[in-house]
Amino acid sequence: MTRSEHRGTARHVWIGIGATAVMLALALLGPLFAPHHPSDVIAPPYSSPSGQSLLGTDYLGQDTFSRILWGGSSVVWMSVTATAIAIVIGAILGLISAYIGGKLDALVLWLNDILLAFPLIVFVILFLSMLGRNPLLLVVLVAFGWLPSVVRLTRSVALEAIHQEYVASAEIIGTPRWRILVGEILPNITTPLIVQTGALLTWSIGVIAGLSFLGFGIQPPNADWGLMVNENRSGLMILPWGTIGPIVCIAAFALATNTLADALGRLLGARHTGHKADR
Repeated sequence: MTRSEHRGTARHVWIGIGATAVMLALALLGPLFAPHHPSDVIAPPYSSPSGQSLLGTDYLGQDTFSRILWGGSSVVWMSVTATAIAIVIGAILGLISAYIGGKLDALVLWLNDILLAFPLIVFVILFLSMLGRNPLLLVVLVAFGWLPSVVRLTRSVALEAIHQEYVASAEIIGTPRWRILVGEILPNITTPLIVQTGALLTWSIGVIAGLSFLGFGIQPPNADWGLMVNENRSGLMILPWGTIGPIVCIAAFALATNTLADALGRLLGARHTGHKADR
């Protein structure tokens, strides 16, 4: 990567950080600035924007602007938690599978193939239909849906690190296996894991918002961006802000995290390549 390309990539990283920070601030701090409680009925349904309601009211007469400010926190905590669970458990399974190998490795890959056989949305809806529409359960199911990709990625990059001399040296001097995994192998596979984290966060935002739209996420009368799209789509031609507003927020949040993940991946990849060349 040339110096100008490096500067351009670093600039995109900062743009991604800034955009993600703005969306997180909107989602987490928005309720502090909401003029109304999200469940307060302040005017007739689909009332036009006014001084009391900047974006008008929704299908029940609730303030659309206030519900948008309240509706981002659920998307944030659910998508971040699902991503974190998938990365942590997937990285642990992938590391252990690659390092120990044998029957354990075959078992992990077999379980991975079983999970991959189920489309994520179908997998989540199936269990939510049987066990109840619980937001925490939804998060766990989405996380398990992402596990195969994290396990496969971690396993593949860990297999390369395992055959390096520093791992062999640690084994020769009798270093415990868990210390080799945590101290020698894990630090050398962080770059692809960071990139994968950004990508999974972007996908989780879309999936969780989509499931809320389908009625399997946050339930009324709570405010949620995905739920708001479903609630107000019948009035799209009357007053579109109740539908367009949350769609823009979901898209902006996903775009911000995707920009950050893409730029950070290119930057870290270039640095990793440069370190290899120096060696």
